[in-house]
Amino acid sequence: MIQINIVDREGVEHTLEAPTDMHMNIMELCKAYEFPVKGTCGGMAMCSTCHVYVLSDTPLPEMGAEEEEMLDQAFFVDARSRLGCQLMINEAMDGLQLQLAPESD
Repeated sequence: MIQINIVDREGVEHTLEAPTDMHMNIMELCKAYEFPVKGTCGGMAMCSTCHVYVLSDTPLPEMGAEEEEMLDQAFFVDARSRLGCQLMINEAMDGLQLQLAPESD
């Protein structure tokens, strides 16, 4: 288990325990803790309802073309933006700090 810190849309920080042996992504972790992350496309990088901002310098995998393309069409995107569904949880993410992006609705 590792710890991932998530700042919700009200600005409150939560420390989540995340398993590294279940092949979960950040979107699934947020949903498991009942955060308001829709994941409408089911993790296929075809929507932006799991959009997060990376607040820490934690090393993450490179952004794939599908993720980059989807973020080009999303709202409230900045240099810290990633799709939670494309961030597979692994031990190197221990201490990762994220913030939920505002909803586009």
